[in-house]
Amino acid sequence: MIQSTLCYIENDRDQYLMLHRVKKENDANHDKWIGIGGKFEDGESPEECVCRETLEETGLTLTEYRYRGLVTFVSDQWETEYMHLFTATGYTGTLRECDEGVLEWIGKADLMALPHWEGDRIFLDLLDRDVPFFSLKLRYEGETLRQAVLNGEELEVGR
Repeated sequence: MIQSTLCYIENDRDQYLMLHRVKKENDANHDKWIGIGGKFEDGESPEECVCRETLEETGLTLTEYRYRGLVTFVSDQWETEYMHLFTATGYTGTLRECDEGVLEWIGKADLMALPHWEGDRIFLDLLDRDVPFFSLKLRYEGETLRQAVLNGEELEVGR
């Protein structure tokens, strides 16, 4: 079981800082656009992890962030992952190059046109609608989303 964080950092132009994962070998997220984050280190809280990962990947220090939900990824190819989802509206520092991919500010309205996991559409919509803290389970076969369960209620997914 993997514990990780993912953060969507917003700027005042209605954009998220996105990471185009193109640099790492054997990357489950290869060529996809995702938020900023990574795996917990021993003893870390979700907040400590998201702050450390953001600093390591972007050079930015989060000053204002919000814990938004827990996303459980189940896959027939990868280990189960519990991803702690955050948004951030405050940060200091200067954006720097990331060794995992290319960082780019992307308009929220343009995100869905980029390559991403199918389930990301669900939680990005929840973030956009400012839904209170949620639990979302996403079950994949390969890269195909087979099941989505939000707060214990099954959602309809394309089959």
